Amino acid sequence: MGAVPAHVAIILDGNGRWARSRGLPRMVGHRKGAGAIQRALRFAQNSGIRALSLFCFSRENWNRPAAEVHGLMRLLDVLLRRNEKKILAGTTRFHWLGRPDGLGEPIVRRLQNLAKETARRDSFHLALAINYSGRDDVLRACQGFCAAGAAPACWEDIARRLDTGPLPDVDLLIRTSGELRLSNFLLLQSAYAELYFTPRLWPDFDETDFQAALDDYAGRRRRFGSVGDS
Repeated sequence: MGAVPAHVAIILDGNGRWARSRGLPRMVGHRKGAGAIQRALRFAQNSGIRALSLFCFSRENWNRPAAEVHGLMRLLDVLLRRNEKKILAGTTRFHWLGRPDGLGEPIVRRLQNLAKETARRDSFHLALAINYSGRDDVLRACQGFCAAGAAPACWEDIARRLDTGPLPDVDLLIRTSGELRLSNFLLLQSAYAELYFTPRLWPDFDETDFQAALDDYAGRRRRFGSVGDS
């Protein structure tokens, strides 16, 4: 194929195991994982990728120990405050995927403001899935149709009501840490995505690992359900 994927989605997995393998608290792994997000973002912007979606916190993650959830929310708040001005001053369009409930008003306000203030941009898209569930995304889209008294006529009608509405479907989905599942992330948007699994834990995922995923993608032949060469 030899092409760069337009939309790459990554399931960020392995922060806790990274910390545990070093005898460190899990939150140290999460903070280290935040640095890997910055690396992945820079690499994506320099590689011709047009959209990067990152699975940061799922709705199922609320079931983790309260202390860890509290620490993750504090870390998220710090990262948003630290990067808000940089994003607003740049050229990236920001997208938030997920529900507001449980996140707290300051975090929700910053996420919504970043999405609103960058909505006219189109050079590069960054989507953070925070309090997100693929099934819940579909449910909310269906509820929107019901509230409007309308029914979708095609997939594109549904796609526009999903949290990823302005984004193209996922071309390449990467999961770190060696786990082999989608974990309820962008389920419909990844219907024809190429899947790439790496044993690398997310805090260690670097430019070399990202390039290996792109090289693997470039060597595949995408068929989208059609008959290919045997």
